[in-house]
Amino acid sequence: MKALLLEAPASLALRQMQEPVAGPGEVLIRVAACGICGSDVHGYDGSSGRRIPPLVMGHEAAGIVAAVGPGVARFAPGDRVTFDSTVYCGNCFFCTRGEVNLCDHREVVGVSCQEFRRHGAFAELVTVPERIVYALPESLEFAEAAMLEAVAVALHAVHLTALAPDSSVLVIGAGMIGLLIVQSLQALGCRRILVADVDETRLRLARELGAEHTLCASGAPLIDAVHQQTEGRGVDAVLEAVGRDETIRTAIDAVKKGGTVTLVGNITPSVTLPLQRVVSRQIRLQGSCASCGEYPEAIRLVAEGRIRVRSLITAVAPLEEGADWFTRLHAREPNLMKIVLDPRLPSRKERMP
Repeated sequence: MKALLLEAPASLALRQMQEPVAGPGEVLIRVAACGICGSDVHGYDGSSGRRIPPLVMGHEAAGIVAAVGPGVARFAPGDRVTFDSTVYCGNCFFCTRGEVNLCDHREVVGVSCQEFRRHGAFAELVTVPERIVYALPESLEFAEAAMLEAVAVALHAVHLTALAPDSSVLVIGAGMIGLLIVQSLQALGCRRILVADVDETRLRLARELGAEHTLCASGAPLIDAVHQQTEGRGVDAVLEAVGRDETIRTAIDAVKKGGTVTLVGNITPSVTLPLQRVVSRQIRLQGSCASCGEYPEAIRLVAEGRIRVRSLITAVAPLEEGADWFTRLHAREPNLMKIVLDPRLPSRKERMP
């Protein structure tokens, strides 16, 4: 099969690899769409330590069941499906409590680190456990379905924040996850949504998707603007979707006393925490890891059009062009959002007359 292989840091190549086989309890999926996640881009150059070569990346995917292994009962060849990125054991302390995203033996599709290596879906075929697979309605295109993993991540963060309908919320970062958080907040009944970013193009999209106010600012100017919008108190909650030292400090200063800061972005492995401000203002810091059972809700909300993902897809391209798109995304080319790779699309050579 064809696969996009990370052979060395910042070095991707289309290679022929052995086709995977569905083992007991596994589903073999013929990939029809796989999105390039921000974590893939950050891992591609070796900086995160979570994409150690050689590796086939890709965890935001959808496709058609090609075969099933022994013991699989819920799916059959020909079914349209998607799957969660988290592979959990189902037996540890956390799994038995339903907290599968915290599994003691957690692995992630398309990730390699010191603890594990699991090839992903930038390939024609991928195998995953039946327990993380979900059926897709016919109304959802495969490219849209490749966005469901990110939608589930956004919904999980909003659920953890435990907001009332009249809560005021600041979303820091209008990238993919930030824009999906905005829509998740709306879908769950929150209306007082502020979004901050330093990219006016992204803020324009945030307004189109339901943000009440957008703030093209960071640091002290952003904190001042938030206080002006909230009679000097600060917002009830901040969902931080960047993960840098400066944006987390801003989130802490922008939330009201007794408020919640939910940390979703994790670009940097560590940050400096203004401890006295957190303690003396009784701020709740809440981490949000992946998703935990939100896939059915994500599928329903996208299928109903209550969370719109099509406008967030910049391009759908053949697998052959994946290396070029990674280079452009890593260089932070303006106006790029989600790139979806479809292994079924013909390559340049195949398109030539």
